[in-house]
Amino acid sequence: MRSNIWLFLVMAAYFTIADIGYGVWSYLYFGAIEPIGTAAIGLLVILSLFIAFYLYSGMRRTAELPEDSLDGEISDDSGEVGFFSPWSWWPVALGLGSAMLFLSLAVGWWLTYIAVPFAIVAVIGFVFEYSRGAHAH
Repeated sequence: MRSNIWLFLVMAAYFTIADIGYGVWSYLYFGAIEPIGTAAIGLLVILSLFIAFYLYSGMRRTAELPEDSLDGEISDDSGEVGFFSPWSWWPVALGLGSAMLFLSLAVGWWLTYIAVPFAIVAVIGFVFEYSRGAHAH
């Protein structure tokens, strides 16, 4: 986790330099600081710092991970990765709802009225798929 923390801190430093450079460049080229790009790159700095802080606080609470050990082997990190539903169709429905919502930006706002309810139903189905039926807990 230490290497990930350093990676995000380096990214934050790079984005800080890029933000300052972008602000100076836009001031020299346009005569005023361009607010949208400067704010977007500034938000990348904040995002990188948030992720680095989250990883740091998680590292303090947990034991050392196998990838942090200098003499660690690949087999030290073997085991269960997580739980996945190979038979679930809800991710496909959620992807279609998200695609329709994104498509509504290009096609027209009327498609949003179709896409949002479709995506909401897909999210609810995806979250609660193990609360009902044969696979209920």
